[in-house]
Amino acid sequence: MEDLWIGAVRHGESVANVAASSAARDGLDLIDVAEREADVELSELGRRQAQALGRRLRGLPTSDRPGLALVSPFLRARQTAELALEGMDVPVRVDERLRDRDLGVLDLHTAQGIRSTFPDEAERRRRHGKFYYRPPGGESWTDVALRLRAVLREVEQDRPADRVLVVAHDVVVTLLRYVLEEVDEPTLMAEAARTPIGNASLSSWVRTPEGWARELFNDVEHVEAEADAEPTSEEPRR
Repeated sequence: MEDLWIGAVRHGESVANVAASSAARDGLDLIDVAEREADVELSELGRRQAQALGRRLRGLPTSDRPGLALVSPFLRARQTAELALEGMDVPVRVDERLRDRDLGVLDLHTAQGIRSTFPDEAERRRRHGKFYYRPPGGESWTDVALRLRAVLREVEQDRPADRVLVVAHDVVVTLLRYVLEEVDEPTLMAEAARTPIGNASLSSWVRTPEGWARELFNDVEHVEAEADAEPTSEEPRR
């Protein structure tokens, strides 16, 4: 019997990623995004990044391609999956548990905006740490981890020998290391701060008799030709 394989992709660059980078660079408190969080689209660069990922996946032997894609319901993730899986007969299942982290009252605020508008929350986040901090009306990283554990438990039960591709957000990709590799909080958060998850990057793990083994993490080789900017952060104020 083949081992279960889990692949993970962060969506391609979105228009909100571009707006967030611009707001942080210009020292603004708010990110100028009119769309609802779930309706943010890919940028033109993001579309090319997703297509580059698709070329990489189509270049694999048929037996090494995904057998199922589990996708965040947010538009930028669905667009990434559609472009990356074009021409391949891969079933796509949207799973709301793979959505991005809800920031509650902090949504659309830059790091500077949080400090100036919500100084008490900035202090509370500093005291609790980013991993456990839950903004009013929002979620902590651990809340997302709980969602992710439920998804993975179903995958392991229902598809124990398949190749499953998760197309979601940077926090989901990062937390797969926490859940599958059991990386501790200090290590996980230090690495997340040091190396952002690249847009349309590919990570993967395979389940062996000894446990989960990482094959790739945050691999952007396939999009380097398309990248004209540094990896952008879904939540520059996180």
